[in-house]
Amino acid sequence: MTEKSQKTADTGIQEDTRSIRDTVREKYAAVAECECGCCCGGPDLDAIAEALGYSEEDLGKVPKGAHLGLGCGNPLALAALKGGERVLDLGSGAGFDCFLAAYRVGLEGHVIGVDMTHEMVDRARENAAIAGLTQIEFRLGEIEHLPVEDESIDLVISNCVINLSPDKEQVFKEAYRVLRHGGGLMISDIVVTGALPDKVRESAAMYAGCIAGAVSQEEYVRLMEEAGFLEIEILESRRYPLEETACCAPGEELIEGLILTEEEMAAVGDVITSVKIRATKMRWGPPRGSGIEHL
Repeated sequence: MTEKSQKTADTGIQEDTRSIRDTVREKYAAVAECECGCCCGGPDLDAIAEALGYSEEDLGKVPKGAHLGLGCGNPLALAALKGGERVLDLGSGAGFDCFLAAYRVGLEGHVIGVDMTHEMVDRARENAAIAGLTQIEFRLGEIEHLPVEDESIDLVISNCVINLSPDKEQVFKEAYRVLRHGGGLMISDIVVTGALPDKVRESAAMYAGCIAGAVSQEEYVRLMEEAGFLEIEILESRRYPLEETACCAPGEELIEGLILTEEEMAAVGDVITSVKIRATKMRWGPPRGSGIEHL
């Protein structure tokens, strides 16, 4: 490939990446501005949360408006958080998981939520003010370029967000960078167990609906390993219904503009899987890329 053709290809990739981010940002900005939450006129949000592993006690703790029904699991369910620890939530939305983490780390701990959508950050900050929690803050930023200091976090969590990133490799590198040695990563996310039709992969609505951007479980784990994570463990894996994966978009809205047969729809639903993954950053080691073996 010539230098000119390489630059053209790189420019195309950058434009595609910007287009994906703009689509996702636009959708979730609209969700943030909806007064009744994600599923206006749709399913019971509390029922969805309980199905994903949240308790009635969890739901009673968070400020009204923090739970928008956007997750695919409870990343804190199996996390061994202690008082005084620092937690970072990638793609924190209106702050649901951040609030639950804040109660667990206490006033001596600290929780940071990062989201790329102004509207989500504004809503989360309003919720924090209502709750009166001083150990929590929300920062505007992309999860591929975290506005967080090196080795400053004890636990990184994320709930159905990394699948939305067009550069998952960079997301895991950033998560690794901000974690202290011995720190942990706890993720709930969507992966696929088979091939998606091209027209689904190329659909902006399907991407924003947590489907088209999903990679296989094997690829997901490989990216984590390449970032440096150890002790990677799949804690839970279950088929995730298409209507739930669509987050706040009803199925007919999600596939608007797509021509899918019932068989194709069933095939898409069969390969979508919700996973819960835990990993650890090595307890000590030389700088990455130094050529020295990790201890």
